[in-house]
Amino acid sequence: MKDLVAVFKVLNICADRIEESSVYIDPMIEIIRLCGIPFLKEKSSDEIAFEQIAIESVAQLGYLMRVPCPGVRNEICNTLITFYCAKNAGQMRTLFFPGHKANTLDYNQRILEKSDVAETLVKSLALIEEDTEIRSSVLGVLQRLSRKSASNCDQMLQADGANRLCSRLNDSDPSGQLMFRSIDILWNILELGKREEFAKQLSNNNCINQLRDAFIHFLTQGFSHYQRQLRNDLLVIATLIATHATRAPFIETGFVKQLTLFATFQEVKSHNALVRHLKLMKNQEDFELKKLLINILVVLSKDPAVIPIFSEGKLLLALFSYVKANERVMPPQDWTVAQFEEIQLLALSALTTLCPLMEEEYMTCQGSTRLLLLLEWCFGSDEFGGHGNSFHGAGGRGNKRAQMRHCLRLIRSMVSNGKENILQDLADQGAITQLTTILSRFLQIRSKRTEDSIDIEIQTDMLIILSALCENDMHRKELFGSQGVDVVVDFLNTDPHLLSSGLGHHRLLLSAVDCVWCAIVGCYVTEDYFLEKEGVFFLIDLLQNSPKNMHNLILGCLLDIAESPKTIAHIAAWRGPLDISAAHLLCDIWREEEEEIGVQRDELGAIKDIHRPLMGGLQEQQGVIAVPANCPSQAIVDVSENMRAKLYALFCKTGFIELPGLTTEDHVTLTIIEHYMDFKLGEVWSEIQQELVQEEVRPVTPDLQALEAISRTIEERAEHVLQVQKELTEAQHQQDLIDEQEQYAEIRENHRQKEKAIKNFNEFVARTSNHLLLRAAKERQELSVDASRVQSNYKAQDNFHATDISNLNTTTFGGRCIQVESTPLALTGGLLVNYDSTTGTIKPRKYTEEEN
Repeated sequence: MKDLVAVFKVLNICADRIEESSVYIDPMIEIIRLCGIPFLKEKSSDEIAFEQIAIESVAQLGYLMRVPCPGVRNEICNTLITFYCAKNAGQMRTLFFPGHKANTLDYNQRILEKSDVAETLVKSLALIEEDTEIRSSVLGVLQRLSRKSASNCDQMLQADGANRLCSRLNDSDPSGQLMFRSIDILWNILELGKREEFAKQLSNNNCINQLRDAFIHFLTQGFSHYQRQLRNDLLVIATLIATHATRAPFIETGFVKQLTLFATFQEVKSHNALVRHLKLMKNQEDFELKKLLINILVVLSKDPAVIPIFSEGKLLLALFSYVKANERVMPPQDWTVAQFEEIQLLALSALTTLCPLMEEEYMTCQGSTRLLLLLEWCFGSDEFGGHGNSFHGAGGRGNKRAQMRHCLRLIRSMVSNGKENILQDLADQGAITQLTTILSRFLQIRSKRTEDSIDIEIQTDMLIILSALCENDMHRKELFGSQGVDVVVDFLNTDPHLLSSGLGHHRLLLSAVDCVWCAIVGCYVTEDYFLEKEGVFFLIDLLQNSPKNMHNLILGCLLDIAESPKTIAHIAAWRGPLDISAAHLLCDIWREEEEEIGVQRDELGAIKDIHRPLMGGLQEQQGVIAVPANCPSQAIVDVSENMRAKLYALFCKTGFIELPGLTTEDHVTLTIIEHYMDFKLGEVWSEIQQELVQEEVRPVTPDLQALEAISRTIEERAEHVLQVQKELTEAQHQQDLIDEQEQYAEIRENHRQKEKAIKNFNEFVARTSNHLLLRAAKERQELSVDASRVQSNYKAQDNFHATDISNLNTTTFGGRCIQVESTPLALTGGLLVNYDSTTGTIKPRKYTEEEN
């Protein structure tokens, strides 16, 4: 490695003198051939010490391509391939140099990638355009260098390599190596290099023309497996150019028109000479070609200028020929069943993109009728087992779900445009009834099997389609009817724990809420039935259990359905877990919303700054900026950026008084909600004043006095609200004190009862152990009984009869039956001592010897 500088000095001197004498050619070739073998190092540190020298030496090999000698150039190509790819090439050299060790292949590859050999070789193509053999060798080297190295690919792009290769793609070459190697290098650059730069270099007329001519040549005249693969590779390259370079001249070069012709000639008969004798077979390459043609047309549809070309080529008619029920056996000249299914799904996916751009052609092809017929077949009883191949066939193995999924996607893309003629056409074809029936059957089989993400997506799309069809049309809402309401209510009753399942239940529930909003609200018949099915209860349940990002849509739906007076009673009657009310839930949502936007509140939720009672942190940070009259200010934008306006409007429907289930904190929050409109008006007027100051505009005196009066009124209103909140807080504090004293009184009473019980027990023990105390207690008892009598000498009367037992030494009133607390009979013996509890009988008595 330490001799590299001297060796390459010799090579450069020889290169400069070759034109003077050809005697230098052979030695130069021999030295270059030696450079293909790994360099030798004396110590392991030589790799680091001589790394830069090795990089520059390898770069010098590329620079030697300037030598106008085919032998030298050919040897340089062979040397670079050996140096970069050959393994164990330096083992024989180490036998002759025992004290040295050869560099590894990884080290050789690393220093070659750090050099600019790849860039130099690309630039050298301009010197060898006429020498086909050397050009093929250089392309072979570039092919090896670009196969696994991203840095080499980037170097080729820096030298405009993609453009250089593509612009000479169709040069005459009897061997066919130039075309093959050029396409392989372009593919490697496309895979490992920067695709945007690659597409930029090829997005010119010359390169697109070259790609077009090469593709047409292989399509019309290529019959071998190798030529068909090259044809497909060319189409993939063109597709990626169209993807990353939207301004590539595909239209100007006529490539789009020809691609449309090739994509539709099987389905739409054409008299064009290019396709007169063309026929696609069932082999894998032709099948891939068909899919690539459809795919590139979808990519090209991003440019609105291609739509007239597609219309002229009847592209939609060709694709709609696949929108039909699948057959178990295909005719011999057509695709196989599995191939037809893949093309069918790809065609449906392509139509999802193309049909919204070509609405007239969609109506001409009777797209709605075709789609609804396919949808009916998908959910019908006809047996069909899909193969489930390809990306579009996911989840369709052994069933028709893939067809149904893409069919619904296509219908959804059409109704999402909001074109009335398309919506009316679908409604006239019975789409509303058909979709609600399918959803009902989905719900019937829901409990029998586990749903996956595809099932959820299909149901979501149907709900979105129903929402689009029924919105703003009363007749279609009536067609939605009770069957549709039953379906939507069942979806609203979905377990909220499924929202985090990752299968898409959150989208399903949002679609169900949107369907309520669009297909039920506004129609008295469906609204009443929705209320009868407790739909409002389910909406509020969903509001309580759903994530915060779903609250806005649910509140909007509740607000619109609350226009019906019957809804208010349902909202007031709702109760959640722990018996919370709807008003309490809405107050909680208001507090969470204000906490998120950073509104200043104290620990109990009361107003902290009377000058900015509603302003959030972001609004305060941005401040007031003078904006044109047609632009909303920060105070107006705040209305649409959070849910406080919807909560205020909903409370306006339900009222602000006599709301059940509210705490003191809720009442404090409710005072702010009740004056939301006043505070928001104050914010707007405050912004107007500040904008006038920023623009240095002084209102006329009456207007200035009016502004000051408005500001003063809003501040007084805020002070009044704050005072009410303080009174509520103080009242709650006093009530807490009263409750605390009552709790203490109850505790004291409990202690007195315990002390009395202890005292009574002590007296009982004293009476049983001391007869004198027992007699004294008996006397006190008799005196107490005598004192309770109305007559004083009742014992002396003739009709007096004693009710107690005489000479009884107890202080309790005796009776015929007494209960004695004594030792259990099981220990002392008795009548039941021999009772067997398991059999319910008396055990046989065992007599002793004396008794016998």
